[in-house]
Amino acid sequence: MRAIGLMSGTSMDGIDAALIETDGETVSWLGPSLTLPYDGAMRTLLEGAMADAVGVNDRDSRPGRLVEAEQRITTLHAQAVRALLDTLRLTPGDVDVVGFHGQTVFHRPEAGLTVQIGLGSALARDLGLTVVADFRAADVAAGGQGAPLVPVFHQALVRGLALPAPVAVLNIGGVANVTVLDGDADPVACDTGPGNALIDDFMAARTGRPYDDGGRIAAQGTVDEAALARLLAHPFFAAPPPKSLDRNAFRAFVAQHLGLGGASTADGAATLTALTAASVAAVVPLLARAPAVWIVAGGGARNPTLCAMLEQRLGRPVRSADAVGWSADALEAHAFGFLAVRTLRGLPLTFPSTTGTPHPLTGGKIFRHC
Repeated sequence: MRAIGLMSGTSMDGIDAALIETDGETVSWLGPSLTLPYDGAMRTLLEGAMADAVGVNDRDSRPGRLVEAEQRITTLHAQAVRALLDTLRLTPGDVDVVGFHGQTVFHRPEAGLTVQIGLGSALARDLGLTVVADFRAADVAAGGQGAPLVPVFHQALVRGLALPAPVAVLNIGGVANVTVLDGDADPVACDTGPGNALIDDFMAARTGRPYDDGGRIAAQGTVDEAALARLLAHPFFAAPPPKSLDRNAFRAFVAQHLGLGGASTADGAATLTALTAASVAAVVPLLARAPAVWIVAGGGARNPTLCAMLEQRLGRPVRSADAVGWSADALEAHAFGFLAVRTLRGLPLTFPSTTGTPHPLTGGKIFRHC
């Protein structure tokens, strides 16, 4: 089947749209992709919507700016699909399904609640296509973490690589998550800790720029190792997989224990970048075997300073997804195309070893355009 996957991640920098051909078990083709960046006004709206989502106890509730943000998110995702189709000279009739993740604004699986905004029914009507959305709800309702969702996709991709096992696939968006694949064993997966979110927020506050481009500011700074050790004492890092995080889960803890107010911009960026790398390394002792190779995707793959810190702390080769024939930028968008096809076929998306759900579980809601 030919699918378009859509992803607006926790970095809140834009929408990735990617074409994929798959039967939901194997991947025939990782097709082209594009990114529709968010402008400053949209980022501000999403930040406000996330603030208004704090304290929500009903996943259908849309207080404050969430109504406007959900409508706008849906419209922009439709634009991203059309832009990708136009670029490829395709029509909606050339596509079987769209996988629409939406924008996570609240994720508290321990409270049985995860909220992704985006109107699947409206997107289906607008595009004239079948849309699969709301991928996380069923897993969380069953007692799972609701994240990460992509390990079954990583497993399909890694089967095509000649790499020593175990292989770790690390996605660094706003939050970082990892899938560890060791032969025929079930994949093990979890969120590892902060990805780019804390770095991005710090850079925006200090410089007005939305991120540390290429890690250049962090490369000029010195890591506060004592502060880093205090942060790594957080109980999340010692908890075994599966486990997951909200984008802002560590914001208050870092503000309390890191004390960036007196740090230079370079030193603050360096320490937060080291936190991302060190929190990834902290998962290794929790695994049955240390990964032999790490494949990195997401925005973090474009940060040489972060990748160098990862390689140093992991003591293993760290490769970009691009280097193994995947797309570092579009891997999660490709994944949601893959997951949409699995939903149509009734195949499970999540597993006890990836989200802690009590049994392999299907997910996603299907919205028909007619």
